[in-house]
Parts: sequence; structure tokens; C-alpha cells
Amino acid sequence: MEIENQTRISQFLLLGLSDDPELQPILFVLFLSMYMITVLGNLLIILATTTDSHLHTAMYFFLCNLSFVDICLTSTTIPKMLVNLLAQSKVISYTECLTQVYFLNVFLGMDNFLLTVMAYDRFVAICYPLNYTVIMNSWVCGLLVLVPLTIMFWISLTHILLIKQLIFSIGTEIPHFFCELAQVLKVTSSDSILNNAFLNVVTALLGVFSVTGILFSYSQIVSSLLRMSSTVSKYKAFSTCGSHLSVVSLFYGTAFGVYLSSAVTHSSQRNTIASVMYTVVTPMLNPFIYSLRNKDVKGALGKLLSRAVSCPSWITDVKTKWTLCSLRPIL
Repeated sequence: MEIENQTRISQFLLLGLSDDPELQPILFVLFLSMYMITVLGNLLIILATTTDSHLHTAMYFFLCNLSFVDICLTSTTIPKMLVNLLAQSKVISYTECLTQVYFLNVFLGMDNFLLTVMAYDRFVAICYPLNYTVIMNSWVCGLLVLVPLTIMFWISLTHILLIKQLIFSIGTEIPHFFCELAQVLKVTSSDSILNNAFLNVVTALLGVFSVTGILFSYSQIVSSLLRMSSTVSKYKAFSTCGSHLSVVSLFYGTAFGVYLSSAVTHSSQRNTIASVMYTVVTPMLNPFIYSLRNKDVKGALGKLLSRAVSCPSWITDVKTKWTLCSLRPIL
């Protein structure tokens, strides 16, 4: 019993994507590149939406939060994977594993909620354009982000408290490149019926809520568009939804792909590869989707890059002034 208790604070082994030593450098370069593109792309979206006064609206407020969540989501898993690849190690401590589980659930849940909220935002903008600024005021926008965040904090905390009641054997292997909740529950040596029941109920409730909200919003949007007489107005209104629909399709498509592959094939390797899509690929592609399909974002990014180009002259001026100030007492 003493040995079993000690395993609660021991370590796990992450099997990763491949055991082939020759593939480890390739995987390191690939995921490092994807991580840097994800962080840089989403940071540019955040900077563009916060520095351009024309983008200080509810739509871009939610986009800014989505980019921040995507950075946090990839930062929860990829850095540890890169460290293990570089050190040729598979070890992750018990505390690190639970931390990954906690924050991964928080940020995945926030991604889920934010996509639903963004669909509601487009519904209000298209169906109630005259009352849009009144309905989607700053107080409401803040609540639509803080309430889901609070919900996900408590749900994730409940998951962690339930996991801490489980027993794991020494040298437990997790067939993944990060600590995914479902995979952690599969490798426990104790009864995890309560954990799985809570996981399935929460996943079903969040999934049904989000999908229903998105479908309802877009059904109302389509109904409103059909009542418009002008083709130009229809195209302009629906074009604002194009980027969001692309991200929704990518996120839920990959998520359902992971669920179906785990339910049908039971192949850990396929589940791991499928998980790469929604934890790495989707956050990396989101900035490109929004910047390429949105003229306002492209304009803001252009302004941001033009400021960056002019920065060296500004830095030179600051250095010159600082040098003169430092030499003044001597003169």
C-alpha cells in the first residue's frame, strides 16, 4: 500500500509520436516551427486588434481572446514535447501531467465557448444591426468571456480532484505526446468509472450547447440573408462569417475526428496524430484564416508591419538622445 501511495507523486512516460531515433530531430524541427508560427501569428492578430482603433469592436475583441487562448493551448503541450525530444526523454512528472490536463481542458473549453460566442456575435450583427452596439456592449462582452472561463476553471479543477483519487503503477506509459485526460484515465490501475462518467457528461453538455448555439445562430443568419433583396448586402453580410465558419469547421471537424477514431479504431497512434490537428494545427491556421479572409485584419496587420519597419529609426533616435544625456555631465 505504501508503494501504491508513492506512485501518486511519481512520474509517467509519454510515448510520443514515434520511437524511431532518426525521426526525433525531424519531429523537433517540425513542431518547433509550428509552435513559433502559432505564437507569432496569434501575437500579430492580438497586436493588430488592440492597436487599431477601427478594430475595437465586439467581433475583434473575441478574436483577440481566441488568439490568446490558442497561444496558451499550444504552450501547454508543445514546450514539454520539445524538451523531451531534445533530451531524448519520455519522462513527465505527476505534477506536470496534472497541470497539462488542467490547463488543456481550460483552454480547449474556452476555444469551444469562444467559437459559440463569436457565432452569436455574428447573429446579432446581421439580424439586429441597429441594436448591435447596444446589445454587444463592453460589459456583455466581458461577461461572455469571464463566465465561460470561470466554468472551465471549476470543471477542470473537478477533473483534477477526481484524478488525484486514482492509483497509477510505477512506470505508467501514456500513449500520447501530452497528458490527455482520456488517455490518463485509460492507464490508471484503479476504478475510473466516476471519472469517465463526469468526463462524458461534461463533454456531451458542452458539445451540445456549443453546436446548438452555432447552428441556431447561423440558421437565423441564413434566414435573415434570404430576406435581403440586395445581392451585394447578402455577400457583404455573409463574408463576415466566412472566417468564423472556416475555423469552426476545422476545430469541430478535427475534434470529431479524434472522437470517431478512438471509438472505431482504438489505435493510440491514430488518436495521437488526430490530436495534433486540434491542439497544434488548428491554432496555427487560425491567424492565417482570419487575416487572409478579412480585409480589416489585413489592413491592421499592414499598419502594424509598417510601424515595425519604421522602428529602427525610432530606436536610433532614442539611443542618440540617451548618449547625449549621458555625456552632458562630462561636457
